[in-house]
Amino acid sequence: MALADITPIAAEFGVALEVIDVDRALDPEIKVEYGDLVPVVLLDGEQHSCWGVDPDELRADLAAALR
Repeated sequence: MALADITPIAAEFGVALEVIDVDRALDPEIKVEYGDLVPVVLLDGEQHSCWGVDPDELRADLAAALR
C-alpha cells in the first residue's frame, strides 16, 4: 500500500504525486527499469525506495529536497 502511505505525505509537503502503472506505461523502458521494483518511489527523478516506503525517511528526504 505504498500509495496510501505516500499520498498524505505528498499533501503534507504540497508536492504533486504522479502515479505510473509500469505495465501500461507508454515508454517500454519504464517497465524494463522499474518492473521488478514495484512499488518504486522516485524523488526528483531518482529512485528513493522500492518494495515499500519508510514514511519518516520520505519526509526527511522531501524536507531536504524542498530547502
